[in-house]
Amino acid sequence: MLFRSDEDQAAAATFELEGEERTRFHFIPIEMFERRGVMIADMSPVQRDRAHALLEAGLSQRGHMTTMQIMELEDVLLALEGGRRFARDRDEYLFSIFGSPSPDGDWAWRFEGHHVSLHFTIVGGEIAVMTPAFLGANPAEVRDGPQAGRRVLGDREDAGRALVRALDASQRAVAILEVDAPRDILTGADVDVQRFDAEGVAAAALRPEQRRLLFDLIDVYLSLMADDMAEHRRSRLLADDPDAIRFAWAGSIEPGEPHYYRVQGPTFLIEYDNTQNGANHIHSVWREFEGDFGRDLLREHRTRHPHD
Repeated sequence: MLFRSDEDQAAAATFELEGEERTRFHFIPIEMFERRGVMIADMSPVQRDRAHALLEAGLSQRGHMTTMQIMELEDVLLALEGGRRFARDRDEYLFSIFGSPSPDGDWAWRFEGHHVSLHFTIVGGEIAVMTPAFLGANPAEVRDGPQAGRRVLGDREDAGRALVRALDASQRAVAILEVDAPRDILTGADVDVQRFDAEGVAAAALRPEQRRLLFDLIDVYLSLMADDMAEHRRSRLLADDPDAIRFAWAGSIEPGEPHYYRVQGPTFLIEYDNTQNGANHIHSVWREFEGDFGRDLLREHRTRHPHD
């Protein structure tokens, strides 16, 4: 376990599985939103190694690399801002544990800080899910310095734009909801998310090559999860009427201009926004209407095993 060597750290990092803390989250800087848990900056080298091993277990190799790169962008922001408002420290990210980790029990953990909010739920010691899963990038493209050219979440932008550009004029008229993109993702840090109206172009209305681009976009998000989590969520969304999945866009389809998109299926929602800082600041998230914080799997598991 993490933090076993220090009782104070263990107390700071551990919360009830069913408590309010587990659904309390945000992706803004720590100075703007008080976070609870144990910060990487306060860990010993051994504890850091264990913490990162836990993170690696919950993410794919690509997902872990992407998360580390988002944290490294704090160095870029520190150079750009000079610490005028925020500390911008790549070690200001916290781990929190919910319940008692065990090989056959229900428990959860969270990794969170600026532009990262990842929530993992283990059910019956077997099935794990990662949702909500928020990742952001500022700057979306580093334009100066030793990291110049880096686009940490560039695949999310490119896959969305590839799809909207592949639509014909009549499809695009349905898919593009607004000329102007919203300033941020519309769900924000809402604990419970509601389905949007059935807007945008449906998968059922796409040609095969367009449909492939839609599922390529979904896979960009799933590919950051550990393989078993990604396959579990992929199988569920394919079983829940994939023809009803809708893609919607707002803003310009040109690179460098403010834009927004969302993908909504019967059970899940992807939101992406790049409007702030001259359209060089990405916010993106995977949410589930019934499955955020593992609610659906916990409910199913407890129905099957009422005495656990």
